Amino acid sequence: MRPRTCRSLALQTLLAVERETCFADDAFTRFATHAKLPPEDQALAFELVYGVLRQRAMLDWQLNAVASRPVHRLPAVVAIILRLGAYQMRHLDRIPVSAAVNESVKLAKGVKGRDWSGVVNGILRNLDRREIEWPDMAHDPVNGMSVTYSCPNWLVQRWIDLWGLETAEAMCRQTLTIPPLTLRTNTLRCSREQLEARLGAEGYTVSRTSVSSQGLILEKCGSLQDLSVLQEGWCYVEDEAAQLVPLLLDAKPGQRVLDACAAPGGKCSHIAALMENQGEIVATDPEPRRLKHLEANLRTLGITCVETVETAHEADRASSWFQDQQGFDRILVDAPCSGLGVLRRHPEAKWQKTSSQLDRHGERQAGILERVARYLRPGGILVYSACSTEPEETTQVVSRFCQDHPEFCRESSARWLPPHAHSLTNPDGDFLTSGFRYNMDGFFAARLRRT
Repeated sequence: MRPRTCRSLALQTLLAVERETCFADDAFTRFATHAKLPPEDQALAFELVYGVLRQRAMLDWQLNAVASRPVHRLPAVVAIILRLGAYQMRHLDRIPVSAAVNESVKLAKGVKGRDWSGVVNGILRNLDRREIEWPDMAHDPVNGMSVTYSCPNWLVQRWIDLWGLETAEAMCRQTLTIPPLTLRTNTLRCSREQLEARLGAEGYTVSRTSVSSQGLILEKCGSLQDLSVLQEGWCYVEDEAAQLVPLLLDAKPGQRVLDACAAPGGKCSHIAALMENQGEIVATDPEPRRLKHLEANLRTLGITCVETVETAHEADRASSWFQDQQGFDRILVDAPCSGLGVLRRHPEAKWQKTSSQLDRHGERQAGILERVARYLRPGGILVYSACSTEPEETTQVVSRFCQDHPEFCRESSARWLPPHAHSLTNPDGDFLTSGFRYNMDGFFAARLRRT
């Protein structure tokens, strides 16, 4: 069904996220394409989707305080309608309460099987009238942080146990923030100064990133489709933490590099730029759709030194690219992971992930590392990275690998990072952005040398 209003677009998107366990941006794009709403309505729908996902636990706490039945016991569509209404009432000053309630009631009338409009109307009007008592953070920090920063209890408890109260609270708070739009300069096309000057001339407000020497933060750019420097390949959208990972490879022009798990190509294209588009990069990924996306990105950026290979990791040995078992000077393993370091960009993951998944992710990541590391030449460098700060997916994977493979030794990342990033290392010298200093995503990377 084609969504006809911004609120129906938000509802359809959130239902898809709930039922399909998919990325919110993918679901939104799918439905927005068919909706054909005016830009301002589409922007409001986007804000509603991400606002509800970021604030879900807080919204449920408020709704549960005024409803006769907990939100999680209602049909999913009704629960989402209530969250949409509550978000507009409590977080969007420009929308009158009456409009938020009335539009929610209209959505409820469209639910098949039963008329929920009276229930939705009653709960939201109760929410408007009543003061909500909040949990006591000092008495019960887990529940307090869970509600205040809208994070699942298990994750709050985990971060407290790992990092302590202060850092855990900073990490929880960060999941509510709207991340900056950060660009990495494509140095094959221009310098950061040239990119900065062009953006300024086109009326954009930009500032330089704190650590990355190639990053710019863009303010209020509107649709990315209208950003000419992006469409012409002058830059790539990439968080500042991710911009630092390829530096650890220290890839040189003329070298042979393997980028395992390469799609959609951010780090791959950065490596190519650092190599001045000279040499050979083999970029592998098991999903054809993602590889096509990577290839399109490389074309836009003007990169010609990358060969893409579709290969399921379980079938690596069958690929002709892996016949030479020590064929690469550099290998990047940017492993698939929980994504708990990028919750501010993908807030749906807060409600899709469980603690039990972390061990399974770690086993998969260890398997990928084990399979590709054999193709590194003696003296070569392997960098293992993940957009997570959880030990099962990061330090434990690397430590276990090094114990099983004494021919690999850990090297400190500090030497290869910009000066301001030297503090972003753990005692083993790994790059780690836990605590989200410099307004970066949560990232991990370890540099390993094969002797």
